[in-house]
Amino acid sequence: MFIHLSCASAFSFKYGTAQPRQLVERAAQFGAPALAITDRDSLAGVIRFVQATQEFGIAPIVGINLALDKSNNKSRATLLAQSDGGWRSLCRLLSALREDRKNSSAPILNLAQLADQSSDLSQYTKNLILLHGPESSIADLITKHRSDLALIEFNKYRAFFAESVIECTSHLVAGDGPRSTNHAARMLGFARDHDLPAIITNGVRMLDPQDGPIADILDSARKLVPLHPRHVERKNNEAYLKDHDAMRALADEIARAAGERNGRQLLRTTQRIAERCILTPHQFGLGGIELPEPEVVGASSYQELRALLRSRCEAGLNWRYSTSADLTKARARLDDELAVVATLGYESYFLTVADVTDMARGAGIRVAARGSGAGSLICHLLGISGVDPIRYGLLMERFCSPLRRALPDIDIDVESARRLEIYDLVFQKYQHRTATVAMIDTYRARHAIRDTGAALGMSQSEIDLIAKSLPHIRARNISKALQSLPELKSLNLNTPLAAMAIKLAERLDGLPRNLAMHPCAVVLSNNTLPDRAPMLTNASGYTMVEFDKDDVEAIGLLKLDILGVRMQSAIAYAISEIERTEARTVDIESVPLDDPDTYKLIQSTKTIGLFQIESPGQRELVGKLQPNCFEDLIIDISLFRPGPVKSDMITPFLNARHGFSQPKLIHPDLHEVLAPTGGVVVFHEQVIQILSIMAGISYAEADEKRRALGNFDKQQEICDWFYERASKYPRAVVDEIWQVLRAFASFGFCKAHAAAFALPTYQSGWLKTHHPAAFIAGLLTHDPGMYPKRLVLDEARQMGIAILPVDVNKSGGDYRVEDNGIRLALSDLSGISADEVTNIVRAQPYLDLTDFVRRAGASLPTTEKLIMIGAFDGLHNINRRELLLHLSDINRSPAAALPGAQMTFGFKAPDLKPSGLPDLTNTEKVRNEVEYLGMEVSSHLMQFYGSFLNQIGAIRSADLIKQRSGASVLVAGVKVALQTPPVRSGRRVIFLTIDDGYGCSDATFFPDVFEDKHEDKGEEREEFAQTLFTSKLLLVRGVVRRTGPKGLSIRATGAWDLASAYENFQVKRSNLIS
Repeated sequence: MFIHLSCASAFSFKYGTAQPRQLVERAAQFGAPALAITDRDSLAGVIRFVQATQEFGIAPIVGINLALDKSNNKSRATLLAQSDGGWRSLCRLLSALREDRKNSSAPILNLAQLADQSSDLSQYTKNLILLHGPESSIADLITKHRSDLALIEFNKYRAFFAESVIECTSHLVAGDGPRSTNHAARMLGFARDHDLPAIITNGVRMLDPQDGPIADILDSARKLVPLHPRHVERKNNEAYLKDHDAMRALADEIARAAGERNGRQLLRTTQRIAERCILTPHQFGLGGIELPEPEVVGASSYQELRALLRSRCEAGLNWRYSTSADLTKARARLDDELAVVATLGYESYFLTVADVTDMARGAGIRVAARGSGAGSLICHLLGISGVDPIRYGLLMERFCSPLRRALPDIDIDVESARRLEIYDLVFQKYQHRTATVAMIDTYRARHAIRDTGAALGMSQSEIDLIAKSLPHIRARNISKALQSLPELKSLNLNTPLAAMAIKLAERLDGLPRNLAMHPCAVVLSNNTLPDRAPMLTNASGYTMVEFDKDDVEAIGLLKLDILGVRMQSAIAYAISEIERTEARTVDIESVPLDDPDTYKLIQSTKTIGLFQIESPGQRELVGKLQPNCFEDLIIDISLFRPGPVKSDMITPFLNARHGFSQPKLIHPDLHEVLAPTGGVVVFHEQVIQILSIMAGISYAEADEKRRALGNFDKQQEICDWFYERASKYPRAVVDEIWQVLRAFASFGFCKAHAAAFALPTYQSGWLKTHHPAAFIAGLLTHDPGMYPKRLVLDEARQMGIAILPVDVNKSGGDYRVEDNGIRLALSDLSGISADEVTNIVRAQPYLDLTDFVRRAGASLPTTEKLIMIGAFDGLHNINRRELLLHLSDINRSPAAALPGAQMTFGFKAPDLKPSGLPDLTNTEKVRNEVEYLGMEVSSHLMQFYGSFLNQIGAIRSADLIKQRSGASVLVAGVKVALQTPPVRSGRRVIFLTIDDGYGCSDATFFPDVFEDKHEDKGEEREEFAQTLFTSKLLLVRGVVRRTGPKGLSIRATGAWDLASAYENFQVKRSNLIS
C-alpha cells in the first residue's frame, strides 16, 4: 500500500485544510501502513498526529517543509526524520533555526549555516532525509532546463543529510511547470541520469477535492491579498489525499513520461524511504513522564528526594495542626498520600511546584492553589494550598491516584500585575528545563468572516458590520446565529457575495490560524526537554514549546498553570494600603474563617467586587442560601455552575436547607456523606464516597468509576457493575442511588476546586467588611471584577466612602485611600500615557497651572482634559472655562519655552482674576467625567432623569426588595453588564444588569420577549434586543421574582432607550400644556 510522504495538515497555518486526525483516518481507510505529516515551518500538529496514528493503528512519519535559502524564500524542501534519533534532530534543528530568526515565524535553512563549523546544525541534519520537491531550487533549475546547475545544487546539500532524494509530484497541471506530469517526469529523468533516489508524493494539502475553495481562502489570508489566480497556489483540485490505486496510476504516468515502462521502481523507492522513517509513539514521549531531576529541587538522588518530601511535610504537620487527635489523623493520611506519590514517582512533581510557590512568596507575591490539588494534604503541608483538606472533606484521590495515568494538575493563582515576575524567577532557575506553552488560535466566527470577506473583495465596512455583529461563536454556527438571534436579523446579507462569504467562513471552523503564548501555562522538565519538543522565542521574549497544553501533557511534561488573577492583585494592594494608612500589618492568610460580620455582608447580597459571587445569578443565590460558614461558601460556588443549574440541583438543596422538605439521606451508611448538602449530591467527592461505601472499593477505584460515568457509552457497564457490587443493600436503595449517580454524571463540581475558590472569596469579603476603602481602592486599581468602575464607585458611595476627584497634587498612578475616602487615579484619564503619569507624580506638588505646564511634562490635550475634570480646582479660584483660557495664554507666552520652574522661583503666583466666563453646568461636568474618565464622579447619570422616573413610577433598585413577587415594575439605570451565554437551541437568553445609583437591578430577557408581538402597541419585540445592545441608558419593564428573603430578580418584558423615552415624554407633555 502506498505511503504518502508529503502531507501538509491544518497546522501548516493558513495552508493545509485538514486536521491531522482526518488525514490519518482517511489513510487508515485506504489501508496505508503509515503516513507522514510534513507541515510548513511548524511541528505544532505532530503530537495529535501521532496520537491519531495510535488510534487508527498506522505508523507515524514526521517531517517539516522549510525554506532552504535566505536569498530565495520561495525555494522550499522537506526534511524527514529517520527512525533512529531523527525526531530529536528535527526538534533541535527547528529550535536552532528559530533562535537564529528570533521572533520570525518562518525558519530558513541555508548552506552557509550548515557549513559553519561553530554551528550544530549539520550534526542535527545527519539524521534527516532531504526531499527536493516541486518548490525546491532544483525543480526551478529543471524547469529552466539547467540540469547541470541542478546537479551542482543537489550536491551542495548532499553531504549534510543522511540522504537526499528527488521528489516527483504531479497534480496533472497543464504545461511543463512544477506539479505538471511533464515536470515530474523530468525530475525523475534527472534522478535516473545521475543515479539519484527518486520518490513520488502528491504534495497533499487537502483531504478531499472539494476543499479547493478553502485552500484558496487560506492562500489569500496568508498573503493578505484578495483572491486572484496569481495569488493562489493550486491550479486544480488534485492536491488531496489519494488512495493506493490513484497513486500507482500517477506513478505509472510519470514513469512512462520519463521513458520507463511503469512506476514500480518509483513506488519501491518511496516505500524504502518511508520504512527508514517509521517512528514509534514512545519516541515522542507518549505514555512517559519527564520530571525535573532531583538535584534541581535540592536532592542528590531519588532516595534523598523521597526523604526531602517527607521531611518538608512533617515540618508542615507541626505547623498546621496542634492537637494530638488532629496530628494523629493528619499523619495517617500523610503516610497514605506519600505512599501513593512514591508508587507513582511524583516526588519531584510536588517539590517543583512547591519550589515555584516558595519563590513567589519569597518575592512578596501572593500565591494560592486552585483546582483539585487543594484536595491533597501534601499540597497543604508544603504551602501550595491554604485549604485544609481534612477539615473540609477533600479527597486526594480526586486529584491523584495510582490508577490515573495522567499527571496530576496543580494550578496556582498569583497576582496578575506580577505574574511575569514569577516567569522570570522560574526561567532563571530552571533555564533550559522550562518553557512557556503554546496556544493554538483557531478560526471562529469573526476571524473567519474577516478573512473570507477580505479574500472575496468585500468592502471593509461591510466586513466590519458583519464581524462585529456576530457573537463569539464557532464559525460553523454563523448561519444559525444569523437566523435565530434577533439583533442580527436586521443585517442585509442576501447578496450573493455575502452569502458565499458566510458559507466559506463556516468551512474554516476550527482550522488553526497561528500560535500564541498560552496566558498562564509553563512546562517544567529535565535536560531532555529540547530533545522532545521544538522551541521558539515568543513575542514576550520567553522560550516557548510549539505544543499546546494537551500535547505537553500527552508527552509527560509537568504543566504548571500560573494564572494571573486580578483579585489577588487587588487583595495585595488593599493590604498595602492598610499598612500605609493604618500603620498595621494584616496577615490575610491567618484571618479566621468564621467572622460573622463577613458572612452578614455576604448574606446582604452586597457582593459586588467579591471573588466568584458578584454576578447577578450569584447575588440571587447567596440571597437565597444565606451562607453563614466557610462550608456554605464552598457549596454556593459549587452550585452556581452550568451543570448543577441545568439539572436544578439548587432547588432541592435550598428546600432541604430551609426546612421546606426533609433531606433525602437514602440510607444510614450515607448519612455523613449526604447530610452536609441536605441529601443532594453536589460534589464529585460525594460520588466517590458513595461508590466506595456501597461497592466496597477504594477511593482510587471509585474515582475511576466516577470518571467513567461521564461517558454515556460506559454507563450501562458501570450500572451492571454497581448493582452486582451493591447487592447487600435493598434493591430500592440501590435503584435510588443509581438514579442519583446517573443524573450526576454530567453535572456536579469538584469540592476541592470550590474550596480553593472559596478562600479568596472569603478573604475579599473580609477586607470589604473591615477595610472597605482599602479594598475598593484595590478593586479600582486592578479592576478584577465583571463590572465597570462606575458601579464600584457607586458601591463605595453606598458604603459611606467619599469619592475624591482627580487632583494634580494628590492623585497618583493608582487609587489611594485618603481620609476614609478614595482618591481617583491619574491613570484613568483617557489618552494619558504611563510616562506622563510618572512625570506628573514625580514633580508634585505644583503651585498653579503655570507651574504644572512648566514642570509636569504633560501634553496639551492631557492638560486640557485635567482642567475639564476639575484636577486644578484645588489650585485656582476661577472656573474651568477660565482655566482653559488661561492655559491658552500660557502656551502663547514667550516664556512657555523656558524649562522647569525658572519662572516661578518657588513662589505662588498671584490669584487669577475671573474674566466673566460662565462655569460649566453640572450636566457638562458629568459629561466630561464620562468622556475623559469613563465614569461619573460628581453626580450619577440617573440624577438627571429623577423627576421623569418619579412621574412614570419607576422603582429604585434599593426599593425592589419591598416589592411582592409577581409585581409589575419599571426600573431604569446605566447598563453595566450584558451577558448572552450560548444556548444549545440557538435561542438566546440575555442577562442585564443596570445601575441607578442606589444599587443594581438584574433583569432576564427570555426568548419569548423577542419573538411575540407587543400586546398593546403591536410593535416588534425584536427591537428590544437591538435596544439592549446599542443603548447605554435603559428603561426596563418586568415582573419581580422573589426567591427568598434576599433573593430577587426581574423577568423582563420590555426595554427602551431611556434618553429617547425621556425626550418623547417631554414632547408629549409640552404638547399637552400647549
